[in-house]
Amino acid sequence: MCSIHRTARIRLRVTRGQAHRCYRLLRAGGDVWAALVDVNRERFRRGARPIASYKEWCREIVGVRVGELSVDAMRSVIKRYSDAFFETSRRRQRGERARYPRRKRALVPVRWCHGTFALDGRRVRLSSARGAPDLWLRLSRDVPYPLEKVRSVTLLVDTGRLCLDVTAAVPVEVHDVDPEHMAGVDLGIIHPFAVAEGDEALLVSGRHIRAEERLHLADTKARARRMTPKTPRRGQRGSRRWRKIRAAQRRAEARHGRRVRLAHHAAAKAVIAWAIEHHVGTLAVGDPSGITRRNVGRRQNLRLRQWRRTHLMRALTDKAEAAGILIRRVNERGTSSTCPECSGRVPKPRGREFSCPHCGHIGHRDLVAARNIAGRTGGTTSSPLLVTHRRAGTPPVRRDRRRHLMDQRRSCLAPGRPQPRGSRSLANRPEFTLAGQFKSTPSTPDEDHPTPAKMAKVV
Repeated sequence: MCSIHRTARIRLRVTRGQAHRCYRLLRAGGDVWAALVDVNRERFRRGARPIASYKEWCREIVGVRVGELSVDAMRSVIKRYSDAFFETSRRRQRGERARYPRRKRALVPVRWCHGTFALDGRRVRLSSARGAPDLWLRLSRDVPYPLEKVRSVTLLVDTGRLCLDVTAAVPVEVHDVDPEHMAGVDLGIIHPFAVAEGDEALLVSGRHIRAEERLHLADTKARARRMTPKTPRRGQRGSRRWRKIRAAQRRAEARHGRRVRLAHHAAAKAVIAWAIEHHVGTLAVGDPSGITRRNVGRRQNLRLRQWRRTHLMRALTDKAEAAGILIRRVNERGTSSTCPECSGRVPKPRGREFSCPHCGHIGHRDLVAARNIAGRTGGTTSSPLLVTHRRAGTPPVRRDRRRHLMDQRRSCLAPGRPQPRGSRSLANRPEFTLAGQFKSTPSTPDEDHPTPAKMAKVV
């Protein structure tokens, strides 16, 4: 049975002494990374060939000891450096701008492969250098995979928190899907995913994600205004006040990032569940990487940077692989401004509604793009008769202030909003009757539900 590797990030519960040992290991990993950067920098300066191969570096570190790092842990840092080096070479060959690893890091994640660690429930043992005691740590929750399937663990720091990435080989789920059955997927900001397949379609709304982005931006600006008078000068960057400010900023950014990532995974999970239900075996996804190479204005550039399209695509690909569904990337250029019925080019609509001036076709703009993406890969471009709507993410605890302003203009207040002072209750509001008259007094049951005889008299 085919299997794939999945990784779960679990927070560690450590004592003060265990935390100090973990940070010493991460700093030792940073020392190894800095040594690799320095060696290749010197070789570049002398015009010699740099060392890039993982096997060459492993021969260079024979007999070298760095802190409490074991040989396998040091090799994990070398593997990370070698992969980054070759990825830069591939990008340069494609004509892209890329730089070889040259920036030093204070903390570098360290990995232990199978056989160099042990898992016992929520406890994990990490091997150390010869002569140093092994490091025992406790996980904050159970490992979501069978312990015999775990292949590696990685120690790292995520926004000031010690975490452990647990990687396991998980078998691919078998579902009743047809690889020839294809659906088009359009990625977006307002709707993270719009899926079209024949007569049915799926729209995943991401308005909760946008609300989280707006509130986080407002909180960041308010926090900056409040903390500006307290910010230490450049000569005081190492003070306790500066560390507390930076820690608060990291916690806020980490909280916001976790909420957005969770919403992206929930949206991708809804798409895969819908595809399995409709026996779709191939998803043709529009690749939005081309929009990053154009300058579309200050506001739109900010929206594109906050979109996190790479993580959105990675979440969909990850869940599709686990379900045995194929992913095909398609150029999405012009899909939102092309009519799927007559193939005529129209100006890109500003709203959500697509209207073709040539044939009169009207539809949702994101679904039109998904239909065109499906058509570019051999799928159908027929208009969907049934559209399923889903929501991604959870509404923020604190409502957006603009929603409060909008509630004052609405006839029906949003749930949970208090009644403004001086406003009339629903019972005293003017009601329109069949006779075309307004009444400010509460109507009787007979007036609310007139009989056919009374309706005939009115007519």
